[in-house]
Amino acid sequence: MSMTEEAPRVFERPVTAGEPSAAPGIPPLATERDIVFSSEEVNVYYGSFRAVRDVSFDVRRNEIMALIGPSGCGKSTVLRCYNRMNDLIKDARVTGTITYRGTNLYDERVDPVEVRRRIGMVFQKPNPFPKSIYDNVAYGPRVAGQKKGLDDIVENSLRKAALWEEVNDRLTDSALGLSGGQQQRLCIARAIAVGPDVLLMDEPCSALDPIATARIEDLMQEIKQDYTIMIVTHNMQQAARVSDTTAFFTADIGSENDTRTGILVEVDATQKIFSNPSDERTENYVTGRFG
Repeated sequence: MSMTEEAPRVFERPVTAGEPSAAPGIPPLATERDIVFSSEEVNVYYGSFRAVRDVSFDVRRNEIMALIGPSGCGKSTVLRCYNRMNDLIKDARVTGTITYRGTNLYDERVDPVEVRRRIGMVFQKPNPFPKSIYDNVAYGPRVAGQKKGLDDIVENSLRKAALWEEVNDRLTDSALGLSGGQQQRLCIARAIAVGPDVLLMDEPCSALDPIATARIEDLMQEIKQDYTIMIVTHNMQQAARVSDTTAFFTADIGSENDTRTGILVEVDATQKIFSNPSDERTENYVTGRFG
C-alpha cells in the first residue's frame, strides 16, 4: 500500500470489544509470527534536547519484550512512543520511523485516539477511576459507543485479568476499595475491555508487594497468547522471568551539563541477554557491576 495514495487502513475503524483484532490492512492474528512494531532510527526530543537517540528494533506478535536499563536511560520515553503518549507532552517530538503492522504510527492521517485504543497502556501506579469496579471496566466501551453486551465485556475482561473470582459479587463497590494488586489487575482489565492488540506496561509492579507482583507476572504469561506486551522494568529478575526478548538501554551523560541521552545498547533473546550478552555494557549491568 502506498502511504502517499490513501489513508492508512489499519486505523480505519474501531474494533468492537470482543471482536477479533484483525481489521482491513492487518494480517489475521492467527497466522505466522509477524512483526507488530518495527522501529528505525527513532529519536525523541524535548524542545531542542535529544532525550533518546537511534532506537531500532522489532517487536513480534505474542511476545513479551522487556526494556531494562538504569534510571534516566529513556525506557519509559521509548515505551510512550508506541501509543503516541509523547504527543501529550509539550515540546516533545519523535523522529525516525515506527510502524505498527506496516502502518507508520506517526503518519498525519493516523488518529492518535485510535492508536491508544489498539495499543493500551498500564501505568506504574494503579489508577482506577473513582467509580465502581463495573464502571471502570465498562468505561472504555461506553466511550466508544458500545451499549449492548457490556455485562459480557466486563466479565470477560475481569476473567482475563484474573480478577473475576475475587470481585464478581461486588461489582458495584468502589474500585478504590481494592488492594493495590487488585487495582492494577483492574487497570489491566480496563485496558483489555476495548479490544487492544498490544499492552504497554510501564513498571506495573513497582508499587506492589511480592505476592501481588507474582500475580501480575503470572497474568502476563497467561494473556500473551492474546496480546503482544512491552514492559519497562527496573527489576532484572522480573525481566528474566517474564520476557521473551530484552532491550538494554543506557545513558550518555553530557560532560558540561550532566544531561542524559538514552541509547539502545542491544536487543536479543532474554536468555542470551542474561547469560551471554554481546556488549560488555550489558554484561556489567545485568551482573550488577554498574547501574
